[in-house]
Parts: sequence; C-alpha cells; structure tokens
Amino acid sequence: MTSGADSVVSWAPGKLYIAGEYAVVEPGHQAVLVTVDRFITVRVTPCSPAGGNAGTISSRRYAAGCLPWRRRPQDGMAEAVEGDDDYVVSAIRVVEALVVQGGGRLRSFDLGIVSELDEADGRKLGLGSSAAVTVATVRAVAGLYSLSLDDLSVYKLAMLASDTVQPIGSGGDIAASAMTGWVAYTSPDRAWLRRARQRAGAGGMSDLVEADWPGLSVRRLPPPSLRLQVGWTGAPASTPALVADVQTRSHGADDYTVFLRDSQDCLARLITAIDDDDVARIMRQIERNRALLAGLSRIGGRTIETTKLSRLVEIALDHGATAKSSGAGGGDCGIALCPPATDLVALRAAWETAGIRPLDLSVYSQDSSAACAADPAEARADSSTASPVKVTP
Repeated sequence: MTSGADSVVSWAPGKLYIAGEYAVVEPGHQAVLVTVDRFITVRVTPCSPAGGNAGTISSRRYAAGCLPWRRRPQDGMAEAVEGDDDYVVSAIRVVEALVVQGGGRLRSFDLGIVSELDEADGRKLGLGSSAAVTVATVRAVAGLYSLSLDDLSVYKLAMLASDTVQPIGSGGDIAASAMTGWVAYTSPDRAWLRRARQRAGAGGMSDLVEADWPGLSVRRLPPPSLRLQVGWTGAPASTPALVADVQTRSHGADDYTVFLRDSQDCLARLITAIDDDDVARIMRQIERNRALLAGLSRIGGRTIETTKLSRLVEIALDHGATAKSSGAGGGDCGIALCPPATDLVALRAAWETAGIRPLDLSVYSQDSSAACAADPAEARADSSTASPVKVTP
C-alpha cells in the first residue's frame, strides 16, 4: 500500500486506580483514578486500498505484527480480515459511524501502534493498555476526518467501542485516559446504553454521543499534595477474568450489598478530601478502601491483594505512606500515596529488596496545556503541556 497525505498522530496515557475498584463496575458507583506519563501512540496514515483490504493495523500486540482490516460489504464499516474485531477495529467503526452520519466519505488508511504500557516481552504492567489504545485510536481517526471532539465525547465513543469487545468493563480506565490527571468517575448504566444504542442504530451515533447517559459523571480533581509511587509485582493479572469471577461469586450476597454501600460512602469522602487537599483524610479513606477490598476478597473467594502486594503495602506504611493494590489486584501494581516528609529513596529501595520493582512514573495531565507537544517524549518532559493529537507531514 502507498502512503497518501498527512499522518495524524495521537496518544493516550496509562492509568492507575486509586480507589473504587470492583464497586465501580456497578452502575452509579464511583472510583478515583490517575493517569501517568507512559503512553500509547497511534499514527494514522492515509493509503490506497490493496487486495480488498482498506488498510493494516501494525502493533506488537498481534502475533504476525499486523492485522489487515477491510470494509464490510453490507455497510462499509470496518472489520478485521481474520479473527474477531478488537478494541482498535471497534474504535475505527464508532468514529466512522459519525463520519457517515454527517455525510462524509470513508477513507483507507494504515494505523500504527506503539506502546509504553507493556514490558518489552509483552507482559502487561496493569496500566490500562486496552483503554489507552481505544482512546488514542478514537482521537487519531477523528483527527483524520477533521472531527472536533471534546474529552467527554472521546470517552463516550471509546466506551461504546470497548463495550462491544469487553462488556464487563466499568469504563473508568477509558474516562481517565480521555480526561487525564486525577479523575473522579461514576459509571453509567450500561444496560441502558446498550438499549439506546440498539434503538439508535447505525445512523444515530451523534445523538447517542450527545445524550445524557444515566449515572455517568466524569470530573477532573485537583491534584493532592501526596506524591504517587508505584510498585510492580512482576505478576501480570487478567482484569476481566478477575472482575467476572468475583462478581459471579458475590452477586446476590448480603455482604456484597454492604460492600457496595460502604464503598460508595468511602469514595464520596475520599473525593471530598481530595477536593480539600486534606492529606490525613485522604490517607484514612485509602486505608478504608483497602480494608473493603479485603472483605470483598473473602466474599468472592478470590485473592485481590497477593502476598507481594501485601508486602508492598507494609513497606509503604513503615515509611509513613498509605498504600493498596491498584485495579483488579491478583498481581500487577500497587500504589503508595506519600506525604511530603516520606523518604522516597528509602521506600523504593525497600521495595526493590522485597522483589517489588518501583516504576518511574509521574502523574500526567493535559489540563493546563499551554503548548502543543509533538510526541509523548515532550509530553513527559512537561506533563502539564501536551495536546493529544498532532498532524504531521
């Protein structure tokens, strides 16, 4: 295939859950997340169709290194040539539904993906790579078609794309990658969303994006004075499998209802404490959320806080910080929120001694953007100044 006009490059950051895991899967429940300065970058380059394909998606995510995609004969929408549609193909499809609804002409293009969210050997770090690639693809494809989307619209399109592939997800990781920074999120009623999508059909994408989604709330929070530290256990975990299993085992139990109620109260208090930058109250609610997850682990019969995650927390507590698992648990990462007096060098050294790898991550936010960075490296150099989309020759 031959390259055509200008490429569009977009990126989206990875994320970490601060609190609210598992409960946020239920509609109307809250979580707090934060984005970090590792990115997935997506480059879209117009091309000429060849061999019946509309383009290729290049990524080390694929065993062959690339995935050809084509247009379905019945409606011209994107589909994978082989295998099931993934997050990228689904994201292309939802954006192009907007294009078609607006009378635009669909184009052929190649799409390249570069990820900083996984290890070189493909092991995931638990930084939300699926959400980030979906958000970055939505932004890049929208840029190709000169669609102007605000962050909430990007979230909604990415959520619709993701829900087609993995319906169990809360969308919190998508909201974080779309909004960036510290984010308070309340999950929408996904059953309503699927009914509304079915009623709207292929020609109602813009109405669905513009609609108020019951239960949904997304808000950037002011960054608190606590410093974020992240430790990786070296054991990747499957979030969908863990969440599905815990939900299956817990649903209908009285203790699960109590967990949801207590989690909602905990998150409401945590969000207020973050708004007030009250370090002591923030730390108390993080400790409380950890205890709630331990209770859920007993209810669901699955280990959320592994032995190594427990050791990560113990070390952080010994150094005056508060800490917990992040995300579904069962491995992946733990987080520590550290007051200004915490000796970070000593904390990280103690983690390393315990076989926990400190990750070199900082909170990323485009909220106070004053300049347009050409790539994630510039965004990382000044995490407050970055535009997530750029057109390059």
